[in-house]
Amino acid sequence: MSKRLLVLAASGVSPQSAGRMIDRHYGGDVQVHLVAPASSVSRLEWLTTDEDHAREDAEALAGGIAEQVRTDAVETEVGDTDPVQAIHDALATFEADEIVVLTCPEDKTTWLEQGTAEEARERFDVPVRHLVID
Repeated sequence: MSKRLLVLAASGVSPQSAGRMIDRHYGGDVQVHLVAPASSVSRLEWLTTDEDHAREDAEALAGGIAEQVRTDAVETEVGDTDPVQAIHDALATFEADEIVVLTCPEDKTTWLEQGTAEEARERFDVPVRHLVID
């Protein structure tokens, strides 16, 4: 039976590197529900709910990673601007065996993405793996 992964891909993550990272750690026998949060917004954009460009960026990121992962069982969605809320929303419809948080190094993450993996570990009863992609 394949492992069910809920993968949260932070903005700025390279689709090619993310696909290789997932394949390296899990191989092809996985079901992937990929969530790209619309988190590439400034504080002003967030306050004014001006997140259209962030949603477009997230959709492109999710599609790009889905093309790179070596499994036929991939579904994608654009998530909330808050990455932890995006995980919460996805868990309502996808029963995950593990949550995988893919981020850039901490100094390159957006203000909304900082601390996502740690907060997810505290909040959810599903194992969380944080993979940092350069």
